[in-house]
Amino acid sequence: MNQLVLSVPNISCGRCVEAIREEVGLVAGVRAVEVDLATRTVRVDGDADPAAVRAAIGEAGHQVA
Repeated sequence: MNQLVLSVPNISCGRCVEAIREEVGLVAGVRAVEVDLATRTVRVDGDADPAAVRAAIGEAGHQVA
């Protein structure tokens, strides 16, 4: 199992956290998603394709730094 940590600087509220968690959670191979509002990071555990995770964050309306 791999861990991917991404910086998403425009996370600003609880709704942002939920939207990212929902979209990333749909990506094949994702086992767990943790979105930290304080550090504006997204941690993904599993064997998901990093490009697919980045795309899912984009679908949630956010950009990876």
